[in-house]
Amino acid sequence: MLHTNMAVIVEGKYDKIKLSSVIDAVIIPTNGFRVFKDKEKMELIRYYASGAGIIILTDSDSAGFKIRNYIKGSVGNARIFNVYIPDIYGKERRKTEYSKEGKLGVEGMDEDVLIEAFKRSGIDFSDEPRRRRDITKMDLFEDGLSGGANSSEKRAELLKLLGLPELLTANAMLEVLNAMLTREQYKQAVSQLGKTDE
Repeated sequence: MLHTNMAVIVEGKYDKIKLSSVIDAVIIPTNGFRVFKDKEKMELIRYYASGAGIIILTDSDSAGFKIRNYIKGSVGNARIFNVYIPDIYGKERRKTEYSKEGKLGVEGMDEDVLIEAFKRSGIDFSDEPRRRRDITKMDLFEDGLSGGANSSEKRAELLKLLGLPELLTANAMLEVLNAMLTREQYKQAVSQLGKTDE
């Protein structure tokens, strides 16, 4: 399995499922063209692009290139790697019809083809697995960051403290926290909440 601290941007949830057996990374689906209007998703992508970097892996059809180009144009001067899958014609198993252009998307690719596409991209992959997901939804709840009366305010304060986009939901924030902090660092940051006005 390939390991990287960069975020991999894909089109949909089935692409994410397929890739999770090939690469150990944060995988962010754009939900197709919805990314064009999803400010929170773009903030998250920009955050990764300005830090560890992003890897864009969309389908090789015109829709995939449109999404790829939109993301490239939206993240500015950031660290971007492009991974391209070959044109292979066929139909994904879960679909009843061929795509508009008749090409297989990321979800329809064999794992070996995907690994080869990543290796051709010039990315240096690590032999070390990415940090475990030590911070849980229960932690967010117990620390008052989700499910409580002032949760959104506490989340906003933590996000500001960590220099993260304020539009992140609790779920998106959890993914980012696990990518950038250990459990101890998270607890330390939470302990600082409410002290900024003192």
